[in-house]
Amino acid sequence: MQREFPTAPIAGVGAVVLDAERRVLLVRRGQPPLLGEWSLPGGALELGERLEDGIRREVREETGLDVEPEEIVAVFDHISHADDDPARVRFHYVLVDYRCRLLGGTLASATDVTEARWAHWNELTGHGAVAIRPFTLSVIRKALDQVRQPAAGEGDVVARDPAAAERHATRQEEPFP
Repeated sequence: MQREFPTAPIAGVGAVVLDAERRVLLVRRGQPPLLGEWSLPGGALELGERLEDGIRREVREETGLDVEPEEIVAVFDHISHADDDPARVRFHYVLVDYRCRLLGGTLASATDVTEARWAHWNELTGHGAVAIRPFTLSVIRKALDQVRQPAAGEGDVVARDPAAAERHATRQEEPFP
């Protein structure tokens, strides 16, 4: 099936790969859609390929890294129209983004990406060096929130002095993902 001006939606996968420092893996797209933009690694599934296998293959092809898909973060459509005819669909992907754990490999850009890098959350949200689309940012935030869920009782402050607990709560900085 042709990817540009398809006759039906194309199934694809995306990977929110987090390392031990909770940095996210980003790639700069070398082909449309999103040519030249920073995004998450991923792409179209091959015929007969399972979602998780597609994630592993795409990340390995684009970045040289091996990952293990852990949990679905988001399912959504990416639809863009032709510039000269808004009624014509240029791209239509139905994408499943997974949060992935890094297993190994050596980071290098390959196949249809021009760069690959790790980025901290503050590089994505401030006046930082990496500009990504707001929706992609929300997917990354959701993946980070998935790994931040404390177990029952975790993070509770136990103090004999209620004022000490209140001081602790008021000096907490915004959590860094």
